[in-house]
Amino acid sequence: MALLETLLLPPLLNAWLILLGGLLWMRRQLIGGLLVVLGLGGLVALATPLASHALRQGLEPPALAASPRLDGAGAIVILGGGRDYAAPEFGWGDAPANATWRRLAYGAFLHRRSGRPILVSGGRVHDEHSAEASLMAAALREVFEVPVRWLEGRSASTAENARFSAEMLAAEGIGHVALVSQAWHLPRAAAAFERAGLTVTPAPTEFASPPPGGLAAWRPSAYHLHQSTRALREWLGRGELWLKDELLR
Repeated sequence: MALLETLLLPPLLNAWLILLGGLLWMRRQLIGGLLVVLGLGGLVALATPLASHALRQGLEPPALAASPRLDGAGAIVILGGGRDYAAPEFGWGDAPANATWRRLAYGAFLHRRSGRPILVSGGRVHDEHSAEASLMAAALREVFEVPVRWLEGRSASTAENARFSAEMLAAEGIGHVALVSQAWHLPRAAAAFERAGLTVTPAPTEFASPPPGGLAAWRPSAYHLHQSTRALREWLGRGELWLKDELLR
């Protein structure tokens, strides 16, 4: 998957198109020119608010009610979303990345509204000193003043988040969870948890903001290119899962 992401997502995909177009220019000017235009034009288009919103919105499930009770769910599972290395401000060494903070905030909100216990899930993707789950637990405890009952610190992927969390919760007799992640990521994550044998109530956060009106919707920016690339990565992941399911039939 990591190799596919590198080869098939911007900006490297656009660089390949431009390079191939340049190589073909001398012999096949029409095809070469089209590839160059596709590479450059695609990069600019993906950097617009309109494109990034469309790509993300197509991934997002509905939001929970404003006052969720999480009927049936025995636990709230918060997925790790990355870390910032050697972050000095908290004194923990590493600290949760921005995406993780958003998930933690919503998980804390759901805990206060429902009283359900929390499981945090995230391991050592690059052999870091501490598991991401321990950073998440520290943030919930020291910043949000919310307790964490379970720490799942072995996982290095969403599939492992699901498998190891399901094992821990099964020991407690819990088979239904509220799963917290970004809205664009949650459908694929929920599918992984369901394959691990859990019933899932999706608890999405950080929905795509509508693009501004007028010409501002077409103004490219690095931020929106990043958002588009992240959404395309998720679409690629969905395609991979669909292909695996089709091959296993």
